[in-house]
Amino acid sequence: MASKKLNSSPKATLPFKVSNKDKRQKLHITRKKAHDSIRREERLRRRREEDKNPFLREERLKKNVPLTLERKRIWDEIEDDSADGLGQSVDVEQLKRQKTDQYAIIHKESETMQQPNEDTGSIDAEDDKDSMIDSTVDSTDDEHESDESLNPPRELQKTATERATSPAQSTTGTNLDLTPEALAERFPTLFSTEAPHTPKILITTSLNSNLHHEAQILTSLFPHSVYIPRSSHRYGHKFSVRKISSFASKRNYTAVIVLKEDQKRPTGLTFVHLPRGPTFHFSINNWLEGKKVPGHGRPTIHTPELILNNFRTPLGLLTAHLFRAMFPHQPELQGRQVVTLHNQRDYIFVRRHRYIFREKRATEKSVIGPDGKEVKGVEGIRAGLQELGPRFTLKLRRIDKGIQRESGQEWEWKGKMEKQRTKFQL
Repeated sequence: MASKKLNSSPKATLPFKVSNKDKRQKLHITRKKAHDSIRREERLRRRREEDKNPFLREERLKKNVPLTLERKRIWDEIEDDSADGLGQSVDVEQLKRQKTDQYAIIHKESETMQQPNEDTGSIDAEDDKDSMIDSTVDSTDDEHESDESLNPPRELQKTATERATSPAQSTTGTNLDLTPEALAERFPTLFSTEAPHTPKILITTSLNSNLHHEAQILTSLFPHSVYIPRSSHRYGHKFSVRKISSFASKRNYTAVIVLKEDQKRPTGLTFVHLPRGPTFHFSINNWLEGKKVPGHGRPTIHTPELILNNFRTPLGLLTAHLFRAMFPHQPELQGRQVVTLHNQRDYIFVRRHRYIFREKRATEKSVIGPDGKEVKGVEGIRAGLQELGPRFTLKLRRIDKGIQRESGQEWEWKGKMEKQRTKFQL
């Protein structure tokens, strides 16, 4: 049916209900074609007007911002930032900004208090004289202001898009320097101030696993890693993860990764940070090896670059530091490989690409930053990407204390069933 905002054509005003079924179907098709033609003419007319006046397009795009879950994201309000905030949804960057603003206000007030006050006696006398007169006026003014605050004018009321609590884009980078001090004291091995060591990773699987090929793929994703099969044969040693971690720690390994399976498919990854933990448990979804990716490339042995996106809470920064410890801090740029860990709605998307810089074609647009504007200095440059694989999605389930004999005895953080869809942990 035609929209009320648009001018309907004569074909769209035909009677809707007809006794004959074939005629009803034809009538529905006629109405749909008439409605689509009206909408198409409206779009073309709007495009012609916006080509003449680009300001109209900017105003339309500014108003028509979709209300996604990221824009509706809610945060926990905390008064004291001395805690590590591991189980709270707190924006660390915004908390740091508020703290610096408070320090600036306090410093400004202290400067104003130090300035000498002249003629204080005469001013106080005049204030005492007029206090009785101004009290009645102030009371009436306060009543009007309270009424206006409860019922603001319609022009000043915010729209649904402006009421969104998180106007920031979901592609913001992760600032690892904003780690809370209490969180760094709780996990000193992950937030060490010393020079980072070259990672050395031991990769294994669960008992009687069939995922030998997938484990070999992980050795190509994580540099300086080696795969050791794990068996529960009757003549074999059924080593636990605790014993394997002790074995690896004595041989200067920095982490142990255990790949879990169910029905010959990877379902989980366990990261053990050596020598004393903690242990991170992730679930795996949508595993796809590089050979099955359309237009894939072959990875090389070069150390890739690491991109961490949208880790904003204390728990997100802890997870980001874990992945940061899995890769060397000095990438080999000649390989032009990059591993991206993008967090969105508490799901971590893992991708690996090879990039190349080339000149921008005439039909392509310039590079646009997170603020929606063109990035200056790279107007004529574009980046070509080729996915190398593997491609999978992680979700953090639990963080255990240290390295335990059985998983789940004591934990630092455990995922719960969130009833609010607009609240995220990472």
